[in-house]
Amino acid sequence: MTPSECAARLADGRADIGLIPIASLATSPGLRVLPGCTIASKGSVRSLLLIHRANQSLESLRSVAADTASRSTVVYARIMFRKWGNPDVPFLPFAANLDLMLERADAAIVIGDPALLALEERSNRLERTGEELAYRDLAEEWRALTGLPFVSAVWAAAHGTAAPGGVFDEDVIEDFTRSRDHGLKNIEAIASQWAGRVPIPESTIRSYLSTNIHYILDDECVEGMQGFFSSAAEYGFLPPYRLGVEELVTH
Repeated sequence: MTPSECAARLADGRADIGLIPIASLATSPGLRVLPGCTIASKGSVRSLLLIHRANQSLESLRSVAADTASRSTVVYARIMFRKWGNPDVPFLPFAANLDLMLERADAAIVIGDPALLALEERSNRLERTGEELAYRDLAEEWRALTGLPFVSAVWAAAHGTAAPGGVFDEDVIEDFTRSRDHGLKNIEAIASQWAGRVPIPESTIRSYLSTNIHYILDDECVEGMQGFFSSAAEYGFLPPYRLGVEELVTH
């Protein structure tokens, strides 16, 4: 399911551990971050895009249609629009359909497979519509503005799943770390499997999984999360949130 749906299941008790947008940590008190694993990017990510007409500047955009699948990406984008000098641009919730989004708004935020597909279809869309678009990689834009990695999601546990004080059982941490490392060792097999499920070339999937995504919740990613929460609280996009850095030992 989508990251936002995972967060909802953690919040209402239907799940014990889930992969959630980091913004949910600030809006669902009591969630604890599982150390060691993340979904992040330290450069280009490809699957988080701000798409707008090429003849419009960021400062002149009057509305943004935003994919409803991720909470964190929208908050990141709102922070960036502040830094770009367009703080009051409205964000309109939309399902991921680029053509419809750009009919209703000046720009669109698409994430995940729809973003990867939009890049694959870039030339075809230009030929079909004659409309030249700018495709901005939000992870690259965030890095350029802040110098920090773009941390999208973490594994988190519902209140009471961890031991008192928020300490996880070492066996749980080890299970997730081993699962992460097993996946990293088998990217070829995963790319081959997913090539049969989505209309994206296997080479693109392989590159995305091996180059664009960073999976280890290291010190730089923790710093990136802290920077995100600090800016989000400063601008009033999220409640103030203190990340328990001392609990996030790396593996």
